[in-house]
Amino acid sequence: MRRLAYFFGGAAAAGAGAYVVVYLYRWQWQRAILCGVLLLVVEVMLLGIVLLGRLSRIEERMRESDRRQQDVLARLRQDREPAGGERFRWLEDPTSRSYVFVPVLMVTGVLLSGLAWLVQRIASATARPSAERRLAGRLAVLAAPDPAGTADLDDLPRVGARRGRRGTVRLVAVGVVGAVLLAALVGGLAELTQTREEHVNEQEATSVLVRVDMRGQGMTQQRQALAAHQLWERCRDSTSAPLNRATLGSLGDGLYAGVVRPALTDHDRMRLTGCLEDTSIDRAHLTVVGVGDADADDD
Repeated sequence: MRRLAYFFGGAAAAGAGAYVVVYLYRWQWQRAILCGVLLLVVEVMLLGIVLLGRLSRIEERMRESDRRQQDVLARLRQDREPAGGERFRWLEDPTSRSYVFVPVLMVTGVLLSGLAWLVQRIASATARPSAERRLAGRLAVLAAPDPAGTADLDDLPRVGARRGRRGTVRLVAVGVVGAVLLAALVGGLAELTQTREEHVNEQEATSVLVRVDMRGQGMTQQRQALAAHQLWERCRDSTSAPLNRATLGSLGDGLYAGVVRPALTDHDRMRLTGCLEDTSIDRAHLTVVGVGDADADDD
């Protein structure tokens, strides 16, 4: 269940982050803010899941420790056997009886000692000191340098340092690839989002065709026209060049045509389109149907 939550949370975070970049590229600030808030919510949710998992494991360890302490305490509190109890009954019996316990015990001990000596001799003759070799290999880095050697102590490798070049080469390659990808990502975002000087559009004007969508009952033609003009006026300052001569006229059926003079550059078109589609007012929303350049004769 936790892995499923991590999967859906990671997918939601990746999607929200991608749409933040997309909406920033389209100059749609409201949608970018909403996706950014969603990204923060998902990150907080994932962090909460991780913290809850850690806390549950800590609580489980504390319960296990408490159970062990209770078990040990119960064992310590058990009633001890009375001191005057008969521990070795055979010692209390009269000495007139004859027992063979002690001689048998001594003979058995001698036999077991001889058998253990024989097993030890066989094991020492056949076994290989693999454990000692592994231990010696681990402790070789702590051994003192050879006195007869000519190498300086500063030239010797550090204790615990990797001697192979494969790990170093892999680390350097991963670092270089990561740096290149990061530089490409930063450069691409800068190219897409920064306002830079562009070539002047040689056309006379730029025409914008939009459609107004109204939600709710009782939306008259006057309300639709008022909402369209309000949205149009709000986005007149969204471009790098001020739109001093920008008119908007109705074409019927919810369609409106705007004419901007002088003609807009490609970047200003993107900024104007993003502002018009991102802004909404009084249950009205604009959709850009098309944007194109127009000559003076096209009026």
